[in-house]
Order: sequence, then C-alpha cells, then structure tokens
Amino acid sequence: MQEFVDAVNGLVWSPALVYLCLGAGLFFSIATRFVQVRHFREMWRLLMNNEESQKGISSFQALTVSLSGRVGTGNIAGVAAAIGFGGPGAVFWMWVVAFFGAATAYIESTLGQIYKEEIDGQYRGGPAFYIEKATGQKWYAVIFAIATVIATGLMLPGIQSNAMANAVELAIGPGELVSTGFGDISFAKIVTGTVIALLLGFIIFGGVKRIAHVTQVVVPFMALGYIITACIVIGLHIHELPGIFNLIISDAFTPMAGLGAVIGWGVKRGVYSNEAGQGSGPHAASAAEVDHPAQQGLVQSFSVYVDTLFVCTATALMILITGSYNVIGADEQMIVSNLSASMIPNSPAFTQAAMESIFPDLGNVLIAISLFFFAFTTILAYYYIAETNLTYLQRHVHLPNPLFVLKIALVAATFYGAIKAANLAWAMGDIGVGLMAWLNILAIIFIYICAKPAVKALRDYEAQQAQGLDKFCFDPEKLGIKGADFWEARIKKQQSAEQA
Repeated sequence: MQEFVDAVNGLVWSPALVYLCLGAGLFFSIATRFVQVRHFREMWRLLMNNEESQKGISSFQALTVSLSGRVGTGNIAGVAAAIGFGGPGAVFWMWVVAFFGAATAYIESTLGQIYKEEIDGQYRGGPAFYIEKATGQKWYAVIFAIATVIATGLMLPGIQSNAMANAVELAIGPGELVSTGFGDISFAKIVTGTVIALLLGFIIFGGVKRIAHVTQVVVPFMALGYIITACIVIGLHIHELPGIFNLIISDAFTPMAGLGAVIGWGVKRGVYSNEAGQGSGPHAASAAEVDHPAQQGLVQSFSVYVDTLFVCTATALMILITGSYNVIGADEQMIVSNLSASMIPNSPAFTQAAMESIFPDLGNVLIAISLFFFAFTTILAYYYIAETNLTYLQRHVHLPNPLFVLKIALVAATFYGAIKAANLAWAMGDIGVGLMAWLNILAIIFIYICAKPAVKALRDYEAQQAQGLDKFCFDPEKLGIKGADFWEARIKKQQSAEQA
C-alpha cells in the first residue's frame, strides 16, 4: 500500500506541479501589479469587517474558517518534513511560494466571491462554481468537485488526526498496545482518535454557522499563543538568529539535499500549508458577506502571510535555532544527524524536540496541545469544503442523504488516520492536495486568459477607492463579467429599491 501511494504521489507531485505553483504565483503577481504588497494596509482595514447576515458570514469569520484550513499540521509537522527531507533551504522556498502565492490566493478567492450562489439560504462558492460559470465547462467543474470531496472528505483529515495522535503519544507515552483489525495500536492513539471523532461529529452536525463561530474564537487564540511560545524559544537563542537566516538562504541555492529536493519540498509543504492555488481558500471566501468581491480576495491574500510568514517561520526558526532536526538525502542516507534516526520527519517530533529542549517535560505537551487546536480546526475546514462541493454535485447527480454520508465518512477517516502510519497518511494527503492544485491552477489561468474577471474586479475596487467612497458596490455587467448571477440580482434589487 505504501509503495503504491508513494508511486502515485511521485506522479502527482512531479517537478511540473512544483514549477506550476511557483510560475502561477509569479504570473498573477505581475498581472495584479503585486497586489499582495500594494494593498497590505487595506487588508488590515478589511479584517475589522464583522458584518454577517443570515445567509453569509463576516470577512473575519471567513478568514478564520480559511485560516483553520491553512494553519494546521503543515505548520508544525509539515515544516519539519520540509527541513528533514529538503534541508534548511526548503524554508526559503516556502517563503517564496507564500509571497507569490498571496497573489494566487487573491485571484482564486475573488473568483469565488464573483461567482458565488445562494443555496438553501447560505452563500456557497468555490472552484467548481467559478469553473462552470466562467468557462462553461461543467465536466471540468464536476471533476474538480469529485476530486475535492475525496481529498478533503477522506484523504486529508487523516494527516491532521495522525499528527495529533503522534503528538499525544510522544507527550504522555503510548500506553498498552491494543490488538485490533488494523494491527496492534497504542492505547493513546485509540483514545485520541475517539475524542477527536466525537468532538468533530458534534460540531459538523451543527452546520456551517457553528463551524464559523468555533473557528473565529479558536483560530486567533491558537495562532497567537503558538507564535508567542515560539518567540520565547527563539528569544532565548536570539544571538544565533543571523546565522540561522544565513543558513536558510545559503542552503536554498547550494542545498545539501540537492536543488530538486530543497525546492520540491519547500514548495510542496508551502502549498500544503498555505493552500494558495490549491482551491480550498475560495470556499470560505465565497461564504463571506461583503460589498465587493475584491475585498474578500484581499483578506484571503493576507491569510497566506499569517500562515507561512508568521506561523511556519516561527516553527522553522524554533527547529533550526535549537538544532532539533535531521536531514535525510534522496538515497535515504543521513546528511545531518542531530537527533535520533528513529525520529520521523513526517511528524511533529522535530518541533516537540525543539520545544522540549527549552521546556523540559513540558515542551512535548505544549506542542501536543497546539497541534490539537491547529489540526482539529483544519478538519472542520475540510468538512466545510467537502460539503460545499457535494452541494454542487447534487445539482448534477442526485444522491440519497449525501451530507449525512459525508459526515460519517469524514469522522471515520479521521479516526482511521489517528491510528495509521505517518508516512502513509502524509502521502495520501499529498495526493489530495496535488490533484486539487493541478485542477485549480490550470482553471484560474484559463479564466484569466479568457476574461480576467478577478483583475477587472481589482481595478474597479481601486477606482472606487480613488473616489473616496465609503460604500463599495460591484456591477459585473458594467465590467463585462458574465455569469455573476448573484451580483447581477443584487444590483437589480438595489436599483429597484432606489427607484421606489
């Protein structure tokens, strides 16, 4: 099973996808005149928008739902894997893909807002919706929706629960081994998987609003708390920081693990962590109640910075500054050996070792707690994404009780992920991320070539900013954007109200 999954993973994450992610980010950065830099101040202003409605959530809630998907296991175990297999230079390439990916995030999230719909009293949108409306290629939209339901409903949750279970096992010990149909499993993993499954079921059966209200409280708390803790670790070794940055930059271009490994692992884990281009962010962005699509695009662009430049960097510096890492070459030979060879890079072990070196007997527990919140909220975001795509598929294929089946399947996949091998869990998750990225990036490039709707929306927003307007509006017909049915209906409703 492991060999088969690794083979498929190698095909999906070929160098072509790595350079497609980087190339798309550079392309959209130029197309938007580096929107991620020019509108950084506006991003901060928009974050304060707490306007929600019966049909949509606020921009801040949409950001936290999106961040709950972005800020997860990838920020703790994913960064460790990037360093463990790609070397310290992989961190530099994570920064690069985040900087350029912020422009990609703007494009895809703005498209999600432009082409969103109101379904059963809730705003819904995402790549499947904008692919169908902007290109007319329903078959491609259906393929994306199916791939996303499989990826976020079955393949990706296992990574999160697996990392949580491994962290708990490292923190409190495995306990007794229990014989099961899946082999001998530690008592700690079984208990962890059971607790996660029960909590997950309680929240996802409560609907999208419950997910949004949970994440808006948990996400800021968990991200800020983790960054503060990491800053304490870094602060105690502050004199070593210049040397660490020099190590990251020098290894990025003369890598000890090879150029292909350092770029490949940096981009792969960068995309997995910040999700720019993957197509997951637009789902939460589409649910937001905003006056103009570009507003939510800017907010989602900022979320990439939070994820990679803040949280991932905090993890990377903590690992490197304490020397709590190994580097394994392509031939599986140890290039750097600072820790026991039994420590698996595809786990939170490096991060826990770094924290443990500063807070003996407490570091493992602190990371386990952080990882629980990070990973649990990510699974909530995965459910929301899978639910949205299943809702889209319902218009083409009628399925009996699809959401109930999805909830049961996701809870089961989460429990299974907690007890299976880490390498298998990550490989399956990488396949899911890779498939979504391939389908989404090619789609948004094609949409840009055909009509440039997201860039038109940005120019329109900037024009209204220049006029000093307090209340923004979006008229897709005026901009020559077709298929934006929701916004066309809103404009007509506003015009009728003004005439009355």
